[in-house]
Amino acid sequence: MKTVLITGCSSGYGLETARYFHFQGWNVVATMRTPREDVLPASERLRVLALDVTNPESIAAALKASGPIDVLVNNAGIGLFGAFEATPMSTMREVFETNTFGVMAMTQAVLPRFHARRSGVVVNVTSSATLVPMPLVAVYTASKMAIEGFTASLAHELEIFNVRVKLVEPGYAPTTRFTSNSGSRMDGLIPEAYARFAQSVFALFAEPTAVTTESDVAKEVWRAANDTSGQLRFPAGADAVALAQSS
Repeated sequence: MKTVLITGCSSGYGLETARYFHFQGWNVVATMRTPREDVLPASERLRVLALDVTNPESIAAALKASGPIDVLVNNAGIGLFGAFEATPMSTMREVFETNTFGVMAMTQAVLPRFHARRSGVVVNVTSSATLVPMPLVAVYTASKMAIEGFTASLAHELEIFNVRVKLVEPGYAPTTRFTSNSGSRMDGLIPEAYARFAQSVFALFAEPTAVTTESDVAKEVWRAANDTSGQLRFPAGADAVALAQSS
């Protein structure tokens, strides 16, 4: 029976992905910064561990407690809407610490295990924002684009060890906590000069032609984790698939 470790399972994609893998009969190690039994109760084949991907000690402790794993799903991330001009460097660094360096740190921590067994899969969850440029998400997109390049290169680098690396690119999901997970980071990031433009952008988000569900993403993560072909990118959701085809 295989085991998957998933980061960022307190809500959204991570939560649904943990449930989906468990339903498929896998052992699941679901991680989040502050484990909550009301969100994802531990059960047979499902363990919930504390993990902050920006903290090396937290990563080491979680991996020690998890035991052997077959698949790592780097899902933990934070969203950010705002005008780049108004975004403090401290906020940019905070986004990159989770979305970019957190993914790299988790991946680097598990690779010795995968090398030793000469098997394993890393699935990195990015965004359809990497497929087609979108306004007011420059910092967020940059943090995810970095992972796109990182993953594409790493896939070649690890092929000699029989370790597969995949990308899942979710589309727009109104039901996820993209903005709420950003907390106070968005305060003041839409200056008056950008207000009218921002309203027009938010209006488009309010009436999307197609959306992505948490289930769409969970199923693509599952497909990526089990794929033995050379396919690297797995768009998730009707809108992401359409963007991938047009890009």
